[in-house]
Amino acid sequence: MSKLALPEFHMPFESAGCHPGVEQTRQAAWEWAEASDLVLSPVARKKMIRTRPELWISLIFPEASQKHLDLFCQWLFWAFLVDDEFDDGPAGRDPQVCARAIARLVDVLDGARAPVGPMEHALDELLVRTCTDRPAHWVRQFRRDTAAWLWTYYAEAVDRAAGHVPSTADFVRHRRDSVAMQPFLDLHEITAGIDLPESARSLPAYIALRNAVADHSGLCNDICSFEKEDLLGYEHNTVRLIQRDRGGTLQEAVDEAGILLSRIADRVQRAEKELVEEMEAAGIEGLARVALERCVRDYRGLVRGDFDYHARAERYTRPDLMEIDEQASLSRNFAA
Repeated sequence: MSKLALPEFHMPFESAGCHPGVEQTRQAAWEWAEASDLVLSPVARKKMIRTRPELWISLIFPEASQKHLDLFCQWLFWAFLVDDEFDDGPAGRDPQVCARAIARLVDVLDGARAPVGPMEHALDELLVRTCTDRPAHWVRQFRRDTAAWLWTYYAEAVDRAAGHVPSTADFVRHRRDSVAMQPFLDLHEITAGIDLPESARSLPAYIALRNAVADHSGLCNDICSFEKEDLLGYEHNTVRLIQRDRGGTLQEAVDEAGILLSRIADRVQRAEKELVEEMEAAGIEGLARVALERCVRDYRGLVRGDFDYHARAERYTRPDLMEIDEQASLSRNFAA
């Protein structure tokens, strides 16, 4: 169990509950992985079971159709495979290996070449099911957000190889992409049945709202992941950076991170209010206004669902169960 005492977190948003189809989604995710030839080592399989991607997706999208819930969980399953490969595995310590693997995934994402290997084929299949019939501007946004997330692994690999540790301010900007929340905010538009025009998507307060949601998820993850990542010598964590910058004990760093998390929740609420003012100023009405108002409502539940997930999944609550996979290179899922 964790040796750290987590602070009392300020959480102003009520829970929207958990999707009743969570167990069906769990089964569908594992069946999809098997059908996609995504072979997990015994260690990776246990890690994924403790991660419970079906729980996260069911907490943040409690009103989704079962079809969308299953699809989004499969995206998350795939994303956790990427995360564990480059955060915890040796590939994340070799910038050249990391760059080649990420570049290949991004090429598939952009339709620049045919997929090779299970991870690339799985990505291609997910894209087809996700992007078919979506507006071109949404597809551009989703591809851009997903590519930005993927390239954060290369940035961290280079930092490690060079012996660099980012400043806390630089890391906050990096974490906004590396937590991978932005692509799931894009996916939200599918299950919500909305289409945000570029004018709505470009409102400063909407951008600020999305960034606050992503920042909250990233810091919550860092607080709950710190002990696991500390055992791996992983420095790209806000708690570690606070401890390095401020000195003091690890518990003091965790407590300060908890204060910062509360401030981010306040930023979410401030962005909501500013968004109402900006919609008035920009004359945004009709379907665009309805879509933005739906985002405000659902993002609150999304923040709360992400928060609740980190308190329930053993990936975060049981760092003592962590095992290190001794593979020396990319898993066969990534191999060409």
